[in-house]
Amino acid sequence: MAENIFYNFLNEKSVFTDKSKISPHYAPDKLPFRDEQIKDLSLWLSPILKKAKPHNIFIYGKVGTGKTTVVRHVISQLEKFGKDQHLPLMTVYLNCRNYQTKYTILVYCVQLFYPEQNFFGYSRSFIYDKFLTYIKENKINFVLVLDEIDKVKEKEIDDLIYTLTRTNDELNGGSVSIICISNNIFFKNNLDSRTKSTLCEQEAVYPPYNADELRAILSQRIDIAFKKGVVRDSAINAAAAIAAKESGDARRAVMLLLRAGEIADLNNLSQVTDKEVYEAKEKVEQEVMKGMLLTLPVQLQLVLYAIAESSLKPKGILAISGIETADSNVLYSGEIYDKYCSLCEKYSEKGVSIRWFREYITELETYGFISTTISGKGVKGNTTLIRLGVDPQGIIELLKPEFES
Repeated sequence: MAENIFYNFLNEKSVFTDKSKISPHYAPDKLPFRDEQIKDLSLWLSPILKKAKPHNIFIYGKVGTGKTTVVRHVISQLEKFGKDQHLPLMTVYLNCRNYQTKYTILVYCVQLFYPEQNFFGYSRSFIYDKFLTYIKENKINFVLVLDEIDKVKEKEIDDLIYTLTRTNDELNGGSVSIICISNNIFFKNNLDSRTKSTLCEQEAVYPPYNADELRAILSQRIDIAFKKGVVRDSAINAAAAIAAKESGDARRAVMLLLRAGEIADLNNLSQVTDKEVYEAKEKVEQEVMKGMLLTLPVQLQLVLYAIAESSLKPKGILAISGIETADSNVLYSGEIYDKYCSLCEKYSEKGVSIRWFREYITELETYGFISTTISGKGVKGNTTLIRLGVDPQGIIELLKPEFES
């Protein structure tokens, strides 16, 4: 009988001791360079220790800046403390990519309250009443974490946040607080003024990591994920430099070393050097781009989709100030806005004004998806010219299912 093929993997040599510890999804017990953020979040939640309502909190920042990791770390500590001290406390974490409406979010919570019952199909008012009743009767402090809050359907965001933050007006025992997390720094600006005032009792912006911080983060992971001495300093420096230059994204730096280690194993190498990191760079960039695309807020996705579709059939421009020759890959911002509006109509999304459209263009450039230049006089007056910096067909293939599902 032939030997099972998986014995080959069991017996092969590897640079890793525990590959899961260099995964972007692994959350270490100690979070470097986020002490201030942990302290602030703990302070804002501390009223629970006296059975009082904690603050509503809004946290935002770029991908890979530790937002979710910090929140889950603090919430985990709070849960352990609450259990030890017998506090009337309950926390729930939801990623709004999977729960995009007020109804599905409340049903999920109520299902946790009453696990023996099935609540799908009941009316919104019934579900909300059951939500309130449980908190009243049990007098619990309920903390709901809504990650990627910008993924909630736009027409429901204000209603969802306002309802949850005003729930306490109907409670004479217990409380409801929410922590909203977003990659979109413009998210709160689109909220209704009443909603914004109740959500943003406390808010924090998480800054990107610099190269030195990324090196320290990687060194911490290497100690627990790789065999001693197999990762050269050149590999650490390369991964940190690449991630710092791109966006200060810790997940990108971690993924670079993970893929570099896999390349070393594949080639039976005993060490991981900068050569393997640079070899892993293209693959990681594709993975990161896909992850970034799918976590972008819907409006940013629509703007990028409009740019990608227009890039497949560009009209081109004449030679102008700042561009030496005619360029068929450069697009007019006005035409992109028209395309964006038609996509909004096609997919039943509410379009934003030209002012907000310009903000989204700026944000897409910050993420590195596009580059822009001002035309100067001579081409439709004074307009912004846009050039897509990634494969348009790849963008369309990734985003189209998001809108047509």
